[in-house]
Order: sequence, then structure tokens, then C-alpha cells
Amino acid sequence: MKKVIFTEKAPAAIGPYSQAVEVNGMVFLSGQIPVDPATGEVVEGGIKEQTTRVFENIKNVLAEAGLTTANVVKTTVFLSDMALFGDMNAVYAQYFEGDFPARSAVAVKALPKGVLVEIESIAVR
Repeated sequence: MKKVIFTEKAPAAIGPYSQAVEVNGMVFLSGQIPVDPATGEVVEGGIKEQTTRVFENIKNVLAEAGLTTANVVKTTVFLSDMALFGDMNAVYAQYFEGDFPARSAVAVKALPKGVLVEIESIAVR
């Protein structure tokens, strides 16, 4: 059975999708962008600040599902420019302890609201 997960501690969906959906112990998080849920605005700063906000949003959605980043098994990172990879990666590494999840990282032409990074993830119970 499908269960929709929602928290006010992460940005509300800006379209016809859910923050996350759980099915059979797997939690699929929609891509998170660096929007502060309190203001609805993109955080100021560069890739490091934006990646930090993205992970805080991911952590909050996971917490609503009763999970942590330790439960994440796969991420997909979308960057506005692959030149940002190194700084994103430095922040990314701080949000996982022990084994890292599988990951893909790609550069895309544009991201919503002109942000520099978007990260989607899959977690398991």
C-alpha cells in the first residue's frame, strides 16, 4: 500500500507530486531544492549553502517517515554546472556516516527556481 509523507519542515510541493511516498518499506523522496520551508525562498549563498539546505530538507522529510540519512540507499544529484561538484561533494559527505549510498550526479541545463542543486533519494526501513 502506498503512503504519502508530508512535513511542514520541508518545502511544499510546487506541482502535482508528493514530498515522499512509501511503498513496501521503501521511501522515495522527490528532488529537494534549497528552499527554506519557513520563507519559501531559495537560500542565499553558493553551492555549499544550497547543498546544506537541500540536505536539511531531506533530513526533515526522512524524519517524518521515521528515518535518517543512514537509511538512504540511493541518491541522484542534479547540478546546474559540473564545476560545482567538488564543493557539493564536500557538503554531501558530511551528511552520511559509515557506508555511503549509491549515487549518480549529472549536470542539467536548468533547475527549478534557478537553483544550483537538486537531490532526490531513496531510503529503506
